[in-house]
Amino acid sequence: MEKGAGGQVEKQQRNGIKPSILMEQNKQIFTKSENKIYTYIQANKQQVIYHSLTELSEASEVAEATVLRFFRKLGFKGFQDFKFLFAQEVSLESDPNSDETFIEKIRNNIVEAVEDSYDIVDTEGLNAAVDAIDASDDVVVFGIGSSGIAGLDMQNRLMRIGKHVSVVTDPHFQLMRASSMNENTVVIAISLTGSTKDIIDTVKIAKEKKATIIALSNYTKSPLTKFADHILLSSAKESPLDSGSLVSKITQLFLIDLICTGLTVKNYGEAEKVKMEITENIASKLY
Repeated sequence: MEKGAGGQVEKQQRNGIKPSILMEQNKQIFTKSENKIYTYIQANKQQVIYHSLTELSEASEVAEATVLRFFRKLGFKGFQDFKFLFAQEVSLESDPNSDETFIEKIRNNIVEAVEDSYDIVDTEGLNAAVDAIDASDDVVVFGIGSSGIAGLDMQNRLMRIGKHVSVVTDPHFQLMRASSMNENTVVIAISLTGSTKDIIDTVKIAKEKKATIIALSNYTKSPLTKFADHILLSSAKESPLDSGSLVSKITQLFLIDLICTGLTVKNYGEAEKVKMEITENIASKLY
């Protein structure tokens, strides 16, 4: 890069120039590999906002480190930072002429997401994950933000069938918890994108401690799935503008429901006994 070019690009980015224009204005300073990324993005605008870092890397046939350098050269913190602004640009260019109301759109998106998630369920992988959770007395769920909320729901579901798990949603506590794991620990890492840095850092430590990693994600290939022993996929790839949407959360809960139901079936007698006792005890709290 020419001297001073990086500072100029950052200034342009801060001034709100569209990402596509920013790339166009600075393509003369791109390396051969960076030109591959630029060319792919230009030809696949609608797809890029749903890609993980790994998917973009493979699609443009360059290393992940090169992809990160490309976006930082443009003044972005990373791929997610770029995607957020690029999604706004793509959204403005989308066809606004649709007769579908927002109520219908939400309903259709939810139904489609669940049906698509159903179609890609890997029964063998699901059973393996259920067996791993069932065999361990040290099961830990990691999730941040909306994925953390899904993790808390999973804890609630499993508690009702007598399976005790801990949920950690604070990044610092996650690192501390991961540091004390061993080969008997099972980690359930929930991340829609599979690219949340805090989750990746934590799972990496857990893997070094020989814990079994179960990843719940939307992406087969992502920084998270590289560390996973078992991968359970949902299908609701969201634009950065829809981050934390109900549709995405429902697909996470769909996978969680499959796991919890699998554990219930595997331990039906004990699960029913615990559920009955919980129901009786909670009944005293109702008028």
